[in-house]
Amino acid sequence: MAFTDVRTGDGRRLRYEESGARDGVPVFLLHGTPGSRLGPKPRAGVLYRLGIRLITYDRPGFGGSDRHQGRRVADCAADVATIADDLGLDRFTVVGRSGGGPHALACAALLPERVTRAAVLVSLAPHDAEIDWFGGMMPSNVQEFGTPAQEESRLVESLRLQADRTRRRPVSLLESLRREIAAPDRQVVRDLNMQQLLVETYAEAMRGGPYGWIDDVLASRRDWGFPLSGVLQPVRVWHGAEDNCVPPAHARWLAGRLPHAELTVQTGTAHFGAMEILPEILSWLAQPAAVLV
Repeated sequence: MAFTDVRTGDGRRLRYEESGARDGVPVFLLHGTPGSRLGPKPRAGVLYRLGIRLITYDRPGFGGSDRHQGRRVADCAADVATIADDLGLDRFTVVGRSGGGPHALACAALLPERVTRAAVLVSLAPHDAEIDWFGGMMPSNVQEFGTPAQEESRLVESLRLQADRTRRRPVSLLESLRREIAAPDRQVVRDLNMQQLLVETYAEAMRGGPYGWIDDVLASRRDWGFPLSGVLQPVRVWHGAEDNCVPPAHARWLAGRLPHAELTVQTGTAHFGAMEILPEILSWLAQPAAVLV
């Protein structure tokens, strides 16, 4: 599918693409970590039926978007606004999957006049959340997010090596995940079409190097740069009960701190269940937003 490049105010390139109904409700789908604009999404026919104009883009350092060194989660809002301006969109909705979840909340908090609804699927909580942050989390993610701040150089080198392996052989990341993910997720990735979609998005994510992955992880470990109490729009928070990539305690904590959140923790599913629930979430995002006070 064709993509479009746009320049930010500081001269960085952002790469995005659209799918679905051109006259539909505009929804930004923010990809996971690592990921790219090519990440799994509903087929065009489903998007047309739902009346959705889906916009995906590569966060800085991933795919065709230039790196934004030292970026915070909050910086996503300005990038999304740049793309929305390029498309002539005054108002839109956002949904973030996994590592995209915090970024979707940043858009809602920092673009309150433009974002009408938001959804976060299998999202991380902030690193200082008052939960057992690593309880039930698979070992590779514990290493990724649990490395002490004073040892971040070791973390960066580990991510660089993982990204290089993924760039050279994208299926290696999927193979590595299979050894750790929960049973419902292994069932999802048995599907050959899903495997192809994941391998394609990993390949595109690493095309320009490791920095998208590195910067995403570092940003999520630090202060996100906005208060959750500032997210005043309706928010759907969805999580799979068996998720061991990001345990459900993260979703429960987030939902408890968002003023207008609706929480669903679904039994019998896990992290990759976010891909299967996405059409339902898009249908909810397409509804007119209620006036909240």
